[in-house]
Amino acid sequence: MNKRKQIAILGSTGSIGRQTLDILSEYPDLFAPYLLTANTSVDLLIEQALKYKPKFAIISDKRFFEKLSNALSGTNVQVACGSKAIADAVTASEIDIVVTAMVGYSGLEPTIQAIKSGKDIALANKETLVVAGELITKLLKSSSSRLFPVDSEHGAIYQCLVGENHEFINKLILTASGGPFRTWSKNDLGKATKNDALQHPNWNMGAKITIDSATMMNKGFEVMEAKWLFDVDADRIEVVVHPQSIIHSMVEFVDGSVKAQLGLPDMHLPIRYALGLPDKRLASDCPKLRIEDYANLTFERPDIDKFPMLGIAYEAIKMGGNIPCALNAANEIAVAAFLNDDIRFIDIPIIAERAIHSTSIIAQPSYEDYVSTNKEVREFTLSTIYKN
Repeated sequence: MNKRKQIAILGSTGSIGRQTLDILSEYPDLFAPYLLTANTSVDLLIEQALKYKPKFAIISDKRFFEKLSNALSGTNVQVACGSKAIADAVTASEIDIVVTAMVGYSGLEPTIQAIKSGKDIALANKETLVVAGELITKLLKSSSSRLFPVDSEHGAIYQCLVGENHEFINKLILTASGGPFRTWSKNDLGKATKNDALQHPNWNMGAKITIDSATMMNKGFEVMEAKWLFDVDADRIEVVVHPQSIIHSMVEFVDGSVKAQLGLPDMHLPIRYALGLPDKRLASDCPKLRIEDYANLTFERPDIDKFPMLGIAYEAIKMGGNIPCALNAANEIAVAAFLNDDIRFIDIPIIAERAIHSTSIIAQPSYEDYVSTNKEVREFTLSTIYKN
């Protein structure tokens, strides 16, 4: 029998991390959890460690280390804390696949270390490519590491391109649900509350990504991610709103043919596909799509006037260099402020656009440039929001 693949799940307590553990439970003969990490959700991390018995459990926030250590003191699970411990842990020779499910900028450094160590990456942290796509692409070229997308949209495009010559791609078409505010008027968005924004119609996701979906920033980030994943210029990547979330994305080829990948809106599907790559699909008795239940699939163009974050994302791509990193930093701060009821929903794009136009462009940034840009833009955005 083949050795079980050892899996590191960075962000095991988040939505993607929890669903990845579901899949590891489905296939205990194929996979074993080696490393589980969390930011602040120490109680759930303890629960997961006791259930799945990984070799390591790491909490990023040092305030919770003592609680984690005490709870797991009678087990064989080794514990640590801090972002450096996570970045060091992913280099362990035993690890076969690193599932990067951490939220935001925090996923960049451990992903870099995993690539340098030749680990296969199941990428759910899109901000890694948003912030430093050029750097990550260069590192992959000099590493044995392979990057497999976990996002449903990019997993769909990946499947559509299997067996195809990339020279024949005309454009990539990313589908978007439209989020909770698709049918709202622009004027009504001024009254949108946090609870309104968190009511996603199709997907069950964490708070940050749900707000990004509501602003369509998430789709802008996915355009950036697709640019680097598939080596396609952003002007050949389109977004179309598809409220039913059954077609997960499409590829149009130069002859006019379009390939699409369909499935129920369930993140277990793209996670399962990514873990099975490159050579197998993992059979499952999960609910299957009955196409007759979805006789009316609809599509519409995104309203950039109502959802300016998508337009801002394309602008950041054109500006290039460190500006996508700046946009991500400003967005993370603005979303946190909105979730804390400190700004309005419609303030998020205003803050983001101000930040990217206040950032000095570095055309070919180094890793250190990304770090400094992230730090400076966060400080600028915080000072913009909390002027007093």
